[in-house]
Amino acid sequence: MRWCRFLLPVIACGVSVLAQAPDYRNVGRTPSPEEIRARDIAVGPEGKELPPGSGTATEGAKVFANRCAACHGANLEGSPLGPRLVGGQGSFKTLYPVRTIGSYWPFATTLWDYINRAMPRNAERSLSADEVYALTAFLLYRNKIIQEGDVIDAKSLPKIKMPNRDGFIPARLEDIRDLRKRGCRLGYCP
Repeated sequence: MRWCRFLLPVIACGVSVLAQAPDYRNVGRTPSPEEIRARDIAVGPEGKELPPGSGTATEGAKVFANRCAACHGANLEGSPLGPRLVGGQGSFKTLYPVRTIGSYWPFATTLWDYINRAMPRNAERSLSADEVYALTAFLLYRNKIIQEGDVIDAKSLPKIKMPNRDGFIPARLEDIRDLRKRGCRLGYCP
């Protein structure tokens, strides 16, 4: 019977919380198919969602100078307004890892997706697909991942292997087998 003394106040408290919960019926509406399509801009690792367009590092250098250098620095070194974008390769095996495109990002398509969604700051989604491809090519070139003349498009971008690609858990959970067999310990998986 001692548990009754404890359980009854807990039940009473739970009931009173539920009684005070706000009622969200008749709030909002179902979005239209057009509204869903406008928001459904995510690009996965395979790049199936990438739009038509293309760009090179040479074209991207011009876009970067006009739209990005003010925040990220003329040499991609970063500033108080935007992070560093080059260097850091191999630093994740040190005590002072440097998170840049070439040292951290697992997929080149993620770079395209991020630029398309979030850049430039305060003018998000203002770049054309060709400008995003060109910027992506420029950043990959400056991180020594592609050559300056390589054309980046919906077919070539998903094929680019980023330097830290294997430093992450597989993109598909089905690819994770037995973590112990993989040698995973204390949050680190080789």
